[in-house]
Amino acid sequence: MTNIYAVILAAGQGTRMKSKLYKVLHPVCGKPMVEHVIDQISGLHTEQIVTIVGHGADKVKAQLGERSAYALQEEQLGTAHAVIQAEPMLSGKEGCTLVVCGDTPLIQTSTMEALVNHHAETGAKATILTAIAEKPDGYGRIIRGTDNSVSRIVEHKDATGEERSIKEINTGTYCFDNKALFEALKNVSNENVQGEYYLPDVIEILKAAGEIVSAYQTDSFNETLGVNDRVALSEAERIMRSRINEHHMRAGVSIIDPLNTYIGPDVEIGTDTVIYPGTILSGKTSIGGDCVIGPNTEVSDCAIGDRTVIRQSVTFNSEIGANVNIGPFAHIRPESFIHDEVKIGNFVEIKKAVFGKGSKASHLSYIGDAEIGSDVNIGCGSITVNYDGENKFLTKIEDGVFIGCNSNLVAPVTVKKGAYVAAGSTITNEVPEEALAIARSRQVNKENYVQKIFSKND
Repeated sequence: MTNIYAVILAAGQGTRMKSKLYKVLHPVCGKPMVEHVIDQISGLHTEQIVTIVGHGADKVKAQLGERSAYALQEEQLGTAHAVIQAEPMLSGKEGCTLVVCGDTPLIQTSTMEALVNHHAETGAKATILTAIAEKPDGYGRIIRGTDNSVSRIVEHKDATGEERSIKEINTGTYCFDNKALFEALKNVSNENVQGEYYLPDVIEILKAAGEIVSAYQTDSFNETLGVNDRVALSEAERIMRSRINEHHMRAGVSIIDPLNTYIGPDVEIGTDTVIYPGTILSGKTSIGGDCVIGPNTEVSDCAIGDRTVIRQSVTFNSEIGANVNIGPFAHIRPESFIHDEVKIGNFVEIKKAVFGKGSKASHLSYIGDAEIGSDVNIGCGSITVNYDGENKFLTKIEDGVFIGCNSNLVAPVTVKKGAYVAAGSTITNEVPEEALAIARSRQVNKENYVQKIFSKND
Protein backbone atom coordinates (compact mmCIF):
# COMPACT_ATOMS: atom_id res chain seq x y z
CA MET A 1 0.00 0.00 0.00
CA THR A 2 1.18 3.51 -0.79
CA ASN A 3 2.55 5.76 1.92
CA ILE A 4 -0.05 8.05 3.46
CA TYR A 5 0.71 11.51 4.80
CA ALA A 6 -1.72 13.98 6.33
CA VAL A 7 -1.92 17.75 6.62
CA ILE A 8 -4.36 19.17 9.17
CA LEU A 9 -5.42 22.77 8.60
CA ALA A 10 -5.62 24.34 12.04
CA ALA A 11 -4.29 27.87 11.69
CA GLY A 12 -7.52 29.91 11.50
CA GLN A 13 -8.41 32.14 14.43
CA GLY A 14 -12.12 31.37 14.21
CA THR A 15 -13.50 34.88 14.75
CA ARG A 16 -17.08 33.67 14.32
CA MET A 17 -16.72 31.61 17.49
CA LYS A 18 -16.39 34.92 19.37
CA SER A 19 -14.10 33.28 21.88
CA LYS A 20 -10.70 33.71 23.53
CA LEU A 21 -10.13 29.99 22.91
CA TYR A 22 -8.45 29.01 19.66
CA LYS A 23 -11.16 27.55 17.40
CA VAL A 24 -9.88 24.00 16.91
CA LEU A 25 -9.43 23.62 20.68
CA HIS A 26 -13.13 24.02 21.38
CA PRO A 27 -14.28 20.67 22.77
CA VAL A 28 -16.84 18.31 21.29
CA CYS A 29 -17.95 15.73 23.85
CA GLY A 30 -15.07 16.80 26.07
CA LYS A 31 -12.26 16.52 23.51
CA PRO A 32 -10.85 19.36 21.36
CA MET A 33 -12.00 19.26 17.73
CA VAL A 34 -8.51 18.94 16.31
CA GLU A 35 -7.76 15.99 18.60
CA HIS A 36 -10.81 14.15 17.23
CA VAL A 37 -9.34 14.65 13.75
CA ILE A 38 -5.91 13.39 14.87
CA ASP A 39 -7.52 10.32 16.47
CA GLN A 40 -9.30 9.36 13.26
CA ILE A 41 -6.34 10.03 10.96
CA SER A 42 -4.13 7.93 13.24
CA GLY A 43 -6.33 4.94 12.39
CA LEU A 44 -4.93 5.07 8.85
CA HIS A 45 -1.37 4.33 10.02
CA THR A 46 0.03 7.43 8.34
CA GLU A 47 3.75 7.93 7.79
CA GLN A 48 3.58 11.51 9.05
CA ILE A 49 0.98 14.03 10.22
CA VAL A 50 1.68 17.75 9.87
CA THR A 51 -0.60 20.21 11.64
CA ILE A 52 -0.62 23.75 10.25
CA VAL A 53 -0.85 26.15 13.20
CA GLY A 54 -1.18 29.89 13.48
CA HIS A 55 -3.13 31.69 16.19
CA GLY A 56 -2.71 29.83 19.50
CA ALA A 57 0.01 27.60 18.06
CA ASP A 58 1.59 26.83 21.44
CA LYS A 59 -1.72 25.68 22.89
CA VAL A 60 -2.38 23.35 19.97
CA LYS A 61 1.11 21.87 20.30
CA ALA A 62 0.60 21.40 24.03
CA GLN A 63 -2.68 19.57 23.37
CA LEU A 64 -1.48 17.25 20.60
CA GLY A 65 2.12 16.79 21.75
CA GLU A 66 4.25 14.44 19.69
CA ARG A 67 1.31 12.94 17.80
CA SER A 68 1.98 15.44 15.01
CA ALA A 69 4.69 17.56 13.43
CA TYR A 70 3.89 21.28 13.10
CA ALA A 71 4.28 24.04 10.53
CA LEU A 72 3.55 27.69 11.30
CA GLN A 73 1.38 29.80 9.02
CA GLU A 74 2.24 33.27 10.29
CA GLU A 75 -0.23 35.04 7.99
CA GLN A 76 -3.55 33.42 7.13
CA LEU A 77 -3.55 33.86 3.35
CA GLY A 78 -5.79 30.94 2.43
CA THR A 79 -5.91 27.16 2.47
CA ALA A 80 -3.37 26.67 -0.32
CA HIS A 81 -0.96 28.98 1.48
CA ALA A 82 -1.50 26.89 4.62
CA VAL A 83 -0.62 23.61 2.90
CA ILE A 84 2.52 25.14 1.39
CA GLN A 85 3.87 25.53 4.94
CA ALA A 86 4.20 21.71 5.08
CA GLU A 87 6.43 21.63 1.98
CA PRO A 88 9.75 21.37 3.88
CA MET A 89 8.53 18.19 5.56
CA LEU A 90 6.60 16.51 2.73
CA SER A 91 7.82 17.77 -0.62
CA GLY A 92 9.29 15.09 -2.91
CA LYS A 93 7.96 12.12 -0.95
CA GLU A 94 6.25 9.23 -2.72
CA GLY A 95 2.65 8.55 -1.70
CA CYS A 96 -0.62 10.35 -1.17
CA THR A 97 -1.43 13.21 1.18
CA LEU A 98 -4.73 13.73 2.96
CA VAL A 99 -5.66 17.35 3.65
CA VAL A 100 -8.24 17.65 6.42
CA CYS A 101 -9.63 20.67 8.26
CA GLY A 102 -9.04 20.75 12.00
CA ASP A 103 -12.59 21.94 12.60
CA THR A 104 -14.27 18.78 11.23
CA PRO A 105 -14.43 16.66 14.40
CA LEU A 106 -17.04 14.21 13.07
CA ILE A 107 -15.02 12.78 10.19
CA GLN A 108 -14.22 9.08 10.66
CA THR A 109 -11.34 6.80 9.78
CA SER A 110 -13.56 4.63 7.57
CA THR A 111 -14.53 7.58 5.38
CA MET A 112 -10.94 8.74 4.92
CA GLU A 113 -9.90 5.18 4.16
CA ALA A 114 -12.61 4.95 1.47
CA LEU A 115 -11.38 8.26 0.04
CA VAL A 116 -7.79 6.99 -0.15
CA ASN A 117 -8.91 3.72 -1.76
CA HIS A 118 -11.03 5.55 -4.34
CA HIS A 119 -8.08 7.81 -5.09
CA ALA A 120 -5.88 4.77 -5.75
CA GLU A 121 -8.50 2.90 -7.80
CA THR A 122 -9.12 5.84 -10.14
CA GLY A 123 -5.44 6.63 -10.61
CA ALA A 124 -6.19 10.25 -9.74
CA LYS A 125 -3.74 12.97 -8.85
CA ALA A 126 -6.42 14.56 -6.67
CA THR A 127 -9.62 13.19 -5.12
CA ILE A 128 -12.20 15.36 -3.40
CA LEU A 129 -14.43 14.22 -0.58
CA THR A 130 -17.89 15.54 -1.43
CA ALA A 131 -21.35 15.37 0.13
CA ILE A 132 -24.90 16.46 -0.62
CA ALA A 133 -25.99 19.39 1.56
CA GLU A 134 -29.61 20.48 1.75
CA LYS A 135 -28.39 23.92 2.82
CA PRO A 136 -25.09 24.38 0.99
CA ASP A 137 -24.57 28.06 1.83
CA GLY A 138 -20.97 28.80 2.73
CA TYR A 139 -19.54 25.68 1.09
CA GLY A 140 -17.60 25.44 -2.15
CA ARG A 141 -19.64 23.83 -4.95
CA ILE A 142 -18.53 20.88 -7.08
CA ILE A 143 -18.77 21.76 -10.76
CA ARG A 144 -18.96 18.65 -12.92
CA GLY A 145 -18.35 18.34 -16.65
CA THR A 146 -20.59 16.69 -19.23
CA ASP A 147 -18.97 13.32 -18.49
CA ASN A 148 -19.73 13.81 -14.76
CA SER A 149 -16.05 14.28 -13.95
CA VAL A 150 -14.98 17.09 -11.65
CA SER A 151 -14.00 20.13 -13.66
CA ARG A 152 -13.50 22.62 -10.82
CA ILE A 153 -14.59 23.79 -7.37
CA VAL A 154 -16.02 27.26 -6.93
CA GLU A 155 -16.09 28.96 -3.54
CA HIS A 156 -19.48 30.19 -2.33
CA LYS A 157 -18.32 33.83 -2.33
CA ASP A 158 -17.19 33.55 -5.94
CA ALA A 159 -20.12 31.45 -7.22
CA THR A 160 -22.80 32.66 -9.59
CA GLY A 161 -26.48 32.28 -8.73
CA GLU A 162 -26.72 29.12 -10.84
CA GLU A 163 -23.63 27.64 -9.21
CA ARG A 164 -24.98 28.37 -5.76
CA SER A 165 -28.01 26.19 -6.50
CA ILE A 166 -25.75 23.12 -6.69
CA LYS A 167 -26.06 20.92 -3.58
CA GLU A 168 -22.94 18.80 -3.99
CA ILE A 169 -20.35 20.51 -1.86
CA ASN A 170 -16.65 20.36 -1.23
CA THR A 171 -16.18 19.10 2.32
CA GLY A 172 -12.66 20.52 2.53
CA THR A 173 -11.09 17.07 2.74
CA TYR A 174 -8.85 15.91 -0.12
CA CYS A 175 -6.47 13.20 -1.14
CA PHE A 176 -3.58 14.26 -3.41
CA ASP A 177 -0.63 12.62 -5.03
CA ASN A 178 1.98 14.18 -2.77
CA LYS A 179 4.45 15.26 -5.46
CA ALA A 180 1.71 16.60 -7.75
CA LEU A 181 0.23 18.59 -4.87
CA PHE A 182 3.35 20.59 -4.08
CA GLU A 183 4.14 21.15 -7.77
CA ALA A 184 0.63 22.51 -8.40
CA LEU A 185 0.71 24.72 -5.31
CA LYS A 186 3.49 26.77 -6.91
CA ASN A 187 0.99 27.94 -9.57
CA VAL A 188 -1.92 28.92 -7.31
CA SER A 189 -2.75 32.63 -7.51
CA ASN A 190 -4.80 34.91 -5.26
CA GLU A 191 -6.82 36.59 -8.02
CA ASN A 192 -10.25 36.21 -6.40
CA VAL A 193 -12.73 38.17 -4.28
CA GLN A 194 -10.89 37.47 -1.03
CA GLY A 195 -7.38 37.86 -2.37
CA GLU A 196 -6.47 34.45 -0.90
CA TYR A 197 -4.68 31.35 -2.17
CA TYR A 198 -7.39 28.69 -2.40
CA LEU A 199 -6.50 25.00 -2.20
CA PRO A 200 -9.37 24.07 -4.57
CA ASP A 201 -7.51 25.94 -7.32
CA VAL A 202 -5.09 22.99 -7.36
CA ILE A 203 -7.93 20.99 -8.90
CA GLU A 204 -8.13 23.30 -11.93
CA ILE A 205 -4.36 23.34 -12.30
CA LEU A 206 -4.22 19.54 -12.35
CA LYS A 207 -7.16 19.35 -14.78
CA ALA A 208 -5.47 21.83 -17.11
CA ALA A 209 -2.37 19.63 -17.04
CA GLY A 210 -4.50 16.68 -18.17
CA GLU A 211 -4.36 14.84 -14.85
CA ILE A 212 -7.22 12.75 -13.48
CA VAL A 213 -9.30 14.44 -10.74
CA SER A 214 -11.93 12.29 -9.04
CA ALA A 215 -14.49 12.71 -6.27
CA TYR A 216 -15.68 10.36 -3.57
CA GLN A 217 -19.15 11.23 -2.31
CA THR A 218 -19.84 10.22 1.29
CA ASP A 219 -23.38 9.27 2.32
CA SER A 220 -23.08 11.26 5.54
CA PHE A 221 -23.10 15.03 5.28
CA ASN A 222 -23.10 15.23 9.09
CA GLU A 223 -19.66 13.63 9.18
CA THR A 224 -18.23 16.50 7.12
CA LEU A 225 -19.69 19.30 9.24
CA GLY A 226 -17.26 22.19 9.61
CA VAL A 227 -17.54 24.05 12.91
CA ASN A 228 -17.26 27.80 12.46
CA ASP A 229 -19.54 29.14 15.20
CA ARG A 230 -21.28 28.12 18.42
CA VAL A 231 -24.38 26.92 16.58
CA ALA A 232 -22.35 24.45 14.51
CA LEU A 233 -20.40 23.47 17.64
CA SER A 234 -23.64 22.55 19.38
CA GLU A 235 -24.75 20.55 16.35
CA ALA A 236 -21.43 18.68 16.26
CA GLU A 237 -21.82 17.92 19.97
CA ARG A 238 -25.32 16.52 19.37
CA ILE A 239 -24.21 14.30 16.50
CA MET A 240 -21.09 13.06 18.28
CA ARG A 241 -23.04 12.31 21.47
CA SER A 242 -25.62 10.34 19.51
CA ARG A 243 -22.86 8.38 17.74
CA ILE A 244 -21.09 7.55 21.02
CA ASN A 245 -24.28 6.54 22.82
CA GLU A 246 -25.39 4.34 19.94
CA HIS A 247 -22.00 2.60 19.95
CA HIS A 248 -22.35 1.72 23.64
CA MET A 249 -25.96 0.61 23.34
CA ARG A 250 -25.10 -1.72 20.45
CA ALA A 251 -22.27 -3.09 22.59
CA GLY A 252 -24.68 -4.10 25.36
CA VAL A 253 -25.02 -1.01 27.57
CA SER A 254 -28.48 0.22 28.56
CA ILE A 255 -28.81 3.99 28.29
CA ILE A 256 -32.24 4.95 29.62
CA ASP A 257 -32.39 8.38 27.99
CA PRO A 258 -29.69 8.92 25.33
CA LEU A 259 -30.70 12.55 24.78
CA ASN A 260 -29.77 13.35 28.37
CA THR A 261 -26.67 11.19 28.77
CA TYR A 262 -23.22 12.59 28.03
CA ILE A 263 -20.40 10.13 27.35
CA GLY A 264 -16.91 11.10 26.21
CA PRO A 265 -15.19 9.45 23.23
CA ASP A 266 -12.57 7.63 25.32
CA VAL A 267 -14.98 6.11 27.87
CA GLU A 268 -15.23 2.30 28.08
CA ILE A 269 -18.33 0.59 29.52
CA GLY A 270 -18.95 -3.11 30.17
CA THR A 271 -22.02 -5.07 29.12
CA ASP A 272 -25.29 -4.95 31.07
CA THR A 273 -24.35 -1.69 32.76
CA VAL A 274 -27.27 0.73 33.05
CA ILE A 275 -26.75 4.48 32.63
CA TYR A 276 -29.53 6.73 33.94
CA PRO A 277 -30.35 10.27 32.70
CA GLY A 278 -28.27 13.27 33.63
CA THR A 279 -25.06 11.23 33.77
CA ILE A 280 -21.76 12.66 32.48
CA LEU A 281 -18.91 10.21 31.82
CA SER A 282 -15.69 11.82 30.67
CA GLY A 283 -11.93 11.46 30.26
CA LYS A 284 -10.25 8.06 30.40
CA THR A 285 -13.07 6.49 32.38
CA SER A 286 -13.62 2.72 32.33
CA ILE A 287 -16.71 1.12 33.87
CA GLY A 288 -17.16 -2.60 34.38
CA GLY A 289 -20.17 -4.77 33.63
CA ASP A 290 -23.48 -4.92 35.51
CA CYS A 291 -23.00 -1.47 37.03
CA VAL A 292 -25.66 1.16 37.67
CA ILE A 293 -24.54 4.75 37.10
CA GLY A 294 -26.81 7.73 37.73
CA PRO A 295 -29.12 9.47 37.59
CA ASN A 296 -27.40 12.88 37.73
CA THR A 297 -23.90 11.52 38.25
CA GLU A 298 -20.53 12.75 36.99
CA VAL A 299 -17.61 10.37 36.55
CA SER A 300 -14.29 11.65 35.18
CA ASP A 301 -11.04 9.72 34.68
CA CYS A 302 -12.08 6.85 36.94
CA ALA A 303 -11.64 3.08 36.76
CA ILE A 304 -14.74 1.33 38.15
CA GLY A 305 -15.14 -2.41 38.74
CA ASP A 306 -18.08 -4.70 38.06
CA ARG A 307 -21.48 -4.47 39.77
CA THR A 308 -20.79 -1.06 41.31
CA VAL A 309 -23.63 1.43 41.89
CA ILE A 310 -23.07 5.21 41.83
CA ARG A 311 -26.14 7.43 42.25
CA GLN A 312 -26.41 11.24 42.26
CA SER A 313 -22.70 11.61 42.96
CA VAL A 314 -19.44 12.90 41.48
CA THR A 315 -16.19 10.96 41.19
CA PHE A 316 -12.87 12.22 39.81
CA ASN A 317 -9.54 10.61 38.94
CA SER A 318 -9.93 7.64 41.27
CA GLU A 319 -10.07 3.84 41.30
CA ILE A 320 -13.28 2.25 42.50
CA GLY A 321 -13.58 -1.50 42.93
CA ALA A 322 -16.32 -4.05 42.36
CA ASN A 323 -19.59 -4.27 44.29
CA VAL A 324 -19.14 -0.74 45.64
CA ASN A 325 -22.12 1.40 46.54
CA ILE A 326 -21.69 5.18 46.30
CA GLY A 327 -24.25 7.90 46.97
CA PRO A 328 -26.58 9.53 46.81
CA PHE A 329 -24.77 12.89 46.92
CA ALA A 330 -21.26 11.62 47.58
CA HIS A 331 -18.09 13.30 46.33
CA ILE A 332 -15.06 11.17 45.45
CA ARG A 333 -12.16 13.55 44.88
CA PRO A 334 -8.90 12.74 43.02
CA GLU A 335 -6.39 10.06 44.03
CA SER A 336 -8.84 7.97 46.02
CA PHE A 337 -8.64 4.18 45.90
CA ILE A 338 -11.83 2.44 46.97
CA HIS A 339 -11.58 -1.33 47.23
CA ASP A 340 -14.33 -3.89 46.67
CA GLU A 341 -17.58 -3.97 48.67
CA VAL A 342 -17.14 -0.49 50.14
CA LYS A 343 -20.11 1.73 50.93
CA ILE A 344 -19.77 5.51 50.60
CA GLY A 345 -23.13 6.97 51.55
CA ASN A 346 -24.99 10.24 51.29
CA PHE A 347 -23.08 13.50 51.78
CA VAL A 348 -19.72 11.78 52.25
CA GLU A 349 -16.61 13.38 50.76
CA ILE A 350 -13.52 11.28 50.09
CA LYS A 351 -10.22 12.91 49.12
CA LYS A 352 -6.88 11.18 48.45
CA ALA A 353 -7.90 8.25 50.62
CA VAL A 354 -7.65 4.47 50.47
CA PHE A 355 -10.71 2.49 51.60
CA GLY A 356 -10.11 -1.19 52.31
CA LYS A 357 -12.49 -3.98 51.35
CA GLY A 358 -15.87 -3.91 53.06
CA SER A 359 -15.39 -0.59 54.86
CA LYS A 360 -18.22 1.91 55.26
CA ALA A 361 -18.71 5.63 55.61
CA SER A 362 -22.46 5.73 55.31
CA HIS A 363 -23.31 9.39 55.84
CA LEU A 364 -22.19 12.97 56.51
CA SER A 365 -18.41 12.44 56.73
CA TYR A 366 -15.20 13.93 55.34
CA ILE A 367 -12.32 11.49 54.91
CA GLY A 368 -9.25 13.16 53.46
CA ASP A 369 -5.58 12.09 53.32
CA ALA A 370 -6.37 8.78 54.96
CA GLU A 371 -5.60 5.08 54.82
CA ILE A 372 -8.67 3.10 55.86
CA GLY A 373 -8.27 -0.66 56.38
CA SER A 374 -10.80 -3.41 55.71
CA ASP A 375 -14.15 -3.78 57.50
CA VAL A 376 -13.95 -0.34 59.08
CA ASN A 377 -17.14 1.45 60.08
CA ILE A 378 -16.98 5.25 60.14
CA GLY A 379 -19.96 6.70 61.97
CA CYS A 380 -22.16 9.56 60.87
CA GLY A 381 -20.55 13.01 61.03
CA SER A 382 -17.00 11.76 61.59
CA ILE A 383 -14.07 13.48 59.89
CA THR A 384 -10.32 13.29 59.46
CA VAL A 385 -8.82 16.62 60.51
CA ASN A 386 -6.05 16.64 57.93
CA TYR A 387 -5.05 20.30 57.60
CA ASP A 388 -3.44 22.63 60.12
CA GLY A 389 -3.56 25.70 57.90
CA GLU A 390 -0.20 25.02 56.27
CA ASN A 391 0.30 21.27 55.77
CA LYS A 392 -1.75 18.11 55.18
CA PHE A 393 -1.28 15.08 57.45
CA LEU A 394 -2.20 11.40 57.20
CA THR A 395 -4.79 9.50 59.24
CA LYS A 396 -4.45 5.71 59.47
CA ILE A 397 -7.40 3.54 60.49
CA GLU A 398 -6.50 -0.14 60.58
CA ASP A 399 -8.70 -3.19 59.89
CA GLY A 400 -11.88 -3.76 61.88
CA VAL A 401 -11.97 -0.35 63.58
CA PHE A 402 -15.28 1.20 64.68
CA ILE A 403 -15.42 5.01 64.66
CA GLY A 404 -18.39 6.36 66.60
CA CYS A 405 -20.58 9.16 65.28
CA ASN A 406 -19.35 12.76 65.30
CA SER A 407 -15.71 11.88 65.93
CA ASN A 408 -12.73 14.04 64.93
CA LEU A 409 -9.48 12.28 64.09
CA VAL A 410 -6.76 14.95 64.26
CA ALA A 411 -3.94 13.95 61.92
CA PRO A 412 -1.28 12.70 62.04
CA VAL A 413 -2.90 9.92 64.04
CA THR A 414 -3.35 6.14 63.91
CA VAL A 415 -6.24 4.04 65.17
CA LYS A 416 -4.90 0.50 65.51
CA LYS A 417 -6.56 -2.75 64.48
CA GLY A 418 -9.89 -3.61 66.10
CA ALA A 419 -10.08 -0.44 68.23
CA TYR A 420 -13.24 1.51 69.06
CA VAL A 421 -13.61 5.27 69.20
CA ALA A 422 -16.50 6.51 71.29
CA ALA A 423 -19.04 8.84 69.68
CA GLY A 424 -18.24 12.53 70.00
CA SER A 425 -14.51 12.00 70.59
CA THR A 426 -11.66 14.16 69.33
CA ILE A 427 -8.70 11.82 68.91
CA THR A 428 -5.23 13.36 68.94
CA ASN A 429 -3.11 10.38 70.01
CA GLU A 430 -2.67 6.83 68.78
CA VAL A 431 -5.40 4.36 69.80
CA PRO A 432 -3.95 0.89 70.62
CA GLU A 433 -5.34 -2.36 69.20
CA GLU A 434 -8.78 -3.32 70.52
CA ALA A 435 -8.82 -0.33 72.88
CA LEU A 436 -11.78 1.97 73.46
CA ALA A 437 -10.82 5.63 73.06
CA ILE A 438 -13.01 8.21 74.77
CA ALA A 439 -11.96 11.81 74.26
CA ARG A 440 -14.74 14.11 75.37
CA SER A 441 -15.83 16.08 78.44
CA ARG A 442 -17.69 14.20 81.15
CA GLN A 443 -21.44 14.92 81.14
CA VAL A 444 -22.70 17.06 84.03
CA ASN A 445 -26.44 17.32 84.85
CA LYS A 446 -27.71 20.37 86.77
CA GLU A 447 -30.82 19.22 88.63
CA ASN A 448 -33.86 21.55 88.44
CA TYR A 449 -31.79 24.10 86.50
CA VAL A 450 -34.59 24.86 84.03
CA GLN A 451 -36.95 25.86 86.86
CA LYS A 452 -34.34 28.29 88.14
CA ILE A 453 -34.11 29.92 84.72
CA PHE A 454 -37.83 30.44 84.50
CA SER A 455 -38.07 31.72 88.08
CA LYS A 456 -35.54 34.45 87.25
CA ASN A 457 -37.68 35.59 84.37
CA ASP A 458 -40.83 36.03 86.50
